[in-house]
Amino acid sequence: MHASSARSGLLYAVCGFALLSLGDAVIKSIAGAWPGTAVAALRYSIGALGLGTLLYLKEGRQGFALPMPKVQILRGFAVAMATICFFLSIFVMPLAEATAIGFTSPMITAVLSAIFLHERTNVTKWMATFIAFGGVLLIMRPNVAELGWVALLPLAAAMSMALLMIGNRAVAGAGTPILMQFLVASLAVPFILTAAILGHFSGVATLHISMPDWTIVARCAVVAVTASFAHWLIFMATTRASAADIAPMTYVQLLMALALGILVFGDWPDMTSLAGSAIIIASGLLLWRKSRA
Repeated sequence: MHASSARSGLLYAVCGFALLSLGDAVIKSIAGAWPGTAVAALRYSIGALGLGTLLYLKEGRQGFALPMPKVQILRGFAVAMATICFFLSIFVMPLAEATAIGFTSPMITAVLSAIFLHERTNVTKWMATFIAFGGVLLIMRPNVAELGWVALLPLAAAMSMALLMIGNRAVAGAGTPILMQFLVASLAVPFILTAAILGHFSGVATLHISMPDWTIVARCAVVAVTASFAHWLIFMATTRASAADIAPMTYVQLLMALALGILVFGDWPDMTSLAGSAIIIASGLLLWRKSRA
């Protein structure tokens, strides 16, 4: 893999993850107004419709295909789980803390890359993974005491995101980037809709779906557009650099999430959360340094 290609992949990843962080802030602004499952369902339905229209206009009917169907379904399931878990987590947790826990995704990706893609691994990657989870425990400790099992949601989102990264890498080159993004969005919709319907009839008040006002629909549409573009950037990154190499680029989200959390939502992190975030970042830098060697 050429150095120029790898560098462009890293740049794509930085832009993609930064755009996702902005979308997360928009989603958090809906907290309390509509269930996270319903927000995820509407966001991906709009995204799939828009991507499908774009694919048809660009490539026609012949552009619709389903290469490597099992992996595509895995991608859809992974992004559905990642979206639902993360949306629910930022509704009840500070944006920066949920994002920081999500930063374990690079370490999980490195491990899964070795297992499923047979990419080279070493002791450093395993060490970085264990260090990162130490930081996660610090961040989660007060949240688990206050929120219970809900505090585990961002960790589940990170694991699902790592699975998505692996799936992206596995299908790289199997179709055009637009097709790959349409497939991941459209295949995520059935999973998310199922979760939203089950939540609605579960009897849990916070998951009951009422008729949204236009501002909620508009915000979901904005996130659908920006997130679809962000996922395209991330997908393009995985075609130019290894999954393990681009994953650390997620750390740009912490700075944006921290700033947006403070400026928009007034969420000032405490020292325990900052310490946990610093440990996770340190493990990511360790992984990054080793991958650059």
